[in-house]
Amino acid sequence: MPRWSPDAALRLEAAALDSFEEHGFTDTTVPQIAARAGLTTRTFFRHFADKRDSLFLRDREFPQAVRDFLRSVPAESTPVATVQLGLASACRGVQGWRPQIARRQAIIRSEPALQERDLLRSHRLGLAIEQSLVERDVAQPQAHTLAAIAVTCFDLAIARWLDEPPDTDLEENLLAVWDDVRAVMEEGAGDGRGR
Repeated sequence: MPRWSPDAALRLEAAALDSFEEHGFTDTTVPQIAARAGLTTRTFFRHFADKRDSLFLRDREFPQAVRDFLRSVPAESTPVATVQLGLASACRGVQGWRPQIARRQAIIRSEPALQERDLLRSHRLGLAIEQSLVERDVAQPQAHTLAAIAVTCFDLAIARWLDEPPDTDLEENLLAVWDDVRAVMEEGAGDGRGR
């Protein structure tokens, strides 16, 4: 087998998922992952900083993809509509990844160190959204707030989607979460505690 393979990162990701499921995250080593993928440990470290990183391969490009989706939204759209439309496009791109995401989330839930790394994923997505909004002349404080809400909505939509049957639509879950947030905010405004 050649030492270099153009799909090495994907093979390593698949081997890591299989190994973590079979042996647990803590008891799996980088050499085991590499051997399972038919590659060397050296090749593993060309693609990943450590074994945690092998679970987050698809997240490397995702913030930039979301920025691209946001940039494609018409300039006259409101900031909220921009984020909603951009994330809806992202949902359509993620829909086919459901099996891998479900497996990964199960592993992440079992390991505190991975939960910490997952928070970094959310943070990077929030920064990408915030920067995109600032580029559209949204004031930084508002862009920061809206990005935080958007990431929370996206993460909630993913969680709901994974709890539902496999043919469930992620975009519909995201729309439902946005509706929930709107209803909660309107309820809060109506009881005298909102501003």
